[in-house]
Amino acid sequence: MNHDTPIITNGRSYPIPKTTAIAICLDGCEPAYLDAAIADGLMPTLKRMRETGTDRLAHSVIPSFTNPNNLSIATGRPPSVHGICGNFLFDPDSGEEVMMNDVRFLRAPTIFQKFYEAGAKVAIVTAKDKLRALLGSGMAFDEDRARCFSAEKSASSTLTEHGQDAAADWLGMPQPDVYSAQLSEFVFAAGVKLMREWSPDVMYLTTTDYIQHKYAPDDAEAKSFYRVFDTYLKQLDAMGAAIVVTADHGMKPKHLADGSPAVVYVQDLMDNWLGDAAARVILPITDPYVVHHGALGSFATAYLPETADIADIVAKLQATAGITDVLTKAQAVDRFELPADRIGDIVMVSGENMTIGTSEHRHDLAALDVPLRSHGGLTEQEVPFIANRVLDLPSQPELRNFDAFFYATTAAAL
Repeated sequence: MNHDTPIITNGRSYPIPKTTAIAICLDGCEPAYLDAAIADGLMPTLKRMRETGTDRLAHSVIPSFTNPNNLSIATGRPPSVHGICGNFLFDPDSGEEVMMNDVRFLRAPTIFQKFYEAGAKVAIVTAKDKLRALLGSGMAFDEDRARCFSAEKSASSTLTEHGQDAAADWLGMPQPDVYSAQLSEFVFAAGVKLMREWSPDVMYLTTTDYIQHKYAPDDAEAKSFYRVFDTYLKQLDAMGAAIVVTADHGMKPKHLADGSPAVVYVQDLMDNWLGDAAARVILPITDPYVVHHGALGSFATAYLPETADIADIVAKLQATAGITDVLTKAQAVDRFELPADRIGDIVMVSGENMTIGTSEHRHDLAALDVPLRSHGGLTEQEVPFIANRVLDLPSQPELRNFDAFFYATTAAAL
């Protein structure tokens, strides 16, 4: 970049990088996955980064779901600023429940947009296509300065829509299945190729949590995934990029001893307390990838009828086994930095080994071929924050995953 003035966006200042600044979001990367793979000698690059760079833990935003955290990383701010507070929401104006993957829901510019406007070369590669439009908001894609595409739609992607013409052919890899580890490997391989051939100033690589939903940290399949990631990380590091590795959320087992999902069906409870369909429970984890989790996570919000005694409903939920936190809208906005107009009258969070559902009959769990692992709550908020440079990270305020690009650009500017 022929530019010396820091980029100011959403109240934060980002230095101009002298080498490529990369943030990598490992979807669902509970810190234990890295510990297990490193202990087995499968991640020598990340092990070295921990020892010679910076190794910390950070907090994700709540709800600890994909969309809110990816957009927080992309904007450097919490959902109260950018507006994306789930994968899915209830629109009170239309009365419809809709996916929150349309650019119209985004209320703040991304860091990528502002760097692009300043003349930088920006690359974004996402595993899931649901994130592509949001992450690429505000940029006109071309071969010279901006590329944004997903692994999921790479075989049919076009230059004008995604910033890369037929990405699978360009990369020389077959189109990966959406439910596979190869979907994330496509992201890593694309990042390496972009570095070699295009040298972006700023690059974001974000994966899918297919492996983490299916396998625990000590499982061979999980360790194999992180071994593969380390081989690509080694290449990115060798090319001189300043890299921050973090995650959008962790992952915990959410099943009973017999392997069946551990669920509190809150819509059924509300129907008993208030009458059928008087309240509406929304599960913001809901997305097109139900094989991952059956729309069962550890965060939910509910819209109550005007006649409801909110204090009474809160008390009943607080007394419900498996529910750890019940907050009014005002409390949730304050504690979790959420947009008030996009959550219900109350917010619920379940514990480490419990999920929240709507009604039992509404969840099709036939596709769950392994015991449920999921996320969304406070127990999945802790994520890794690892850099290949020594960073002066303050102990206060709390380090957040959405600080990734601030520290990546800071390191790249040195």
